[in-house]
Amino acid sequence: MPESNVSKPYAAITLGSNSFNMLVANTVGNKPTVIAKYKRKVRLAEGIGDDGMLSEDVIMRGLDCLAMFASMLKQHHIASDNVAVFATATLRVINNADEFHRRALPILQHPIEVISGLREAELIYQGMVATTQGDGRRLVIDIGGASTEFIIGDGNNVLFKTSVPMGCVLFNQRFFNQYPLQNIDFEQAIKYVNVMLSEHREQLLSLGWQAVLGASGAVQSVVSVLQHRQRSAIITPKTLLAFRAEILAQSDASLAGINGLDAEQAPTFAAGVAILTALFESLSISSLHLAGGALREGVLQLLADRIAAKQLDNQ
Repeated sequence: MPESNVSKPYAAITLGSNSFNMLVANTVGNKPTVIAKYKRKVRLAEGIGDDGMLSEDVIMRGLDCLAMFASMLKQHHIASDNVAVFATATLRVINNADEFHRRALPILQHPIEVISGLREAELIYQGMVATTQGDGRRLVIDIGGASTEFIIGDGNNVLFKTSVPMGCVLFNQRFFNQYPLQNIDFEQAIKYVNVMLSEHREQLLSLGWQAVLGASGAVQSVVSVLQHRQRSAIITPKTLLAFRAEILAQSDASLAGINGLDAEQAPTFAAGVAILTALFESLSISSLHLAGGALREGVLQLLADRIAAKQLDNQ
């Protein structure tokens, strides 16, 4: 392909409540092509205190990851104009967000844009559409560290979107903080999901869908264990019931006895299984597939479109 058809590299950075992600891409033939991926489980939401402030040690964990991202931006020779940095639930709600921004700016040399839950839902859907084959009406669920987004769409059209303040890292603190876990921990978590979902449930069900896609670390964890065991990657109620039984059989938080579970994914695995179980029951979901992409891919597409528009203006 001629050099002129390949753009200069750009980077989409997303600061989630569980993971920080960076995708580096070029545009090849009008489509973002990822050339490098960086990810760290920062678990930002773990650091929210009763006073609504983010603790110093978790702030440092976040800044340390941003320093790694900054060095990768230099390594890939990415111009400042070709970077987008979006943050989600935790940086939306903490009382010392300004301090985090102030300390992050000299490290990253780029401002952080904190997006609303509805904007996040839009970008998740766009990221799914850009990376996932299929058509018809689809329900997309993204279970994050501190929020869960629900989007129903047809093709590129979003018909419904919402963001609910519940997620795996928050559930760890509330329901899954004492091992060995018990059935009541799951039951309480499931009841809480039902309460949080109650105001949206009727609208979701009345719109309906042909397929359900999961676009989150929680879904990725379940799918990666299934793939490790050479089983179907489609999540069903039976799959979740079996994982719940396996989790309850573990004696400590490492969940080391669960074959195929990555040590990085273990801390939020029980919470993810509980939230998925509740959603399957409440929304009568029979099967769920992993989406090809979500928020970070949506931000990447947004950035690619911005750069392309700027280049057209300059011609």
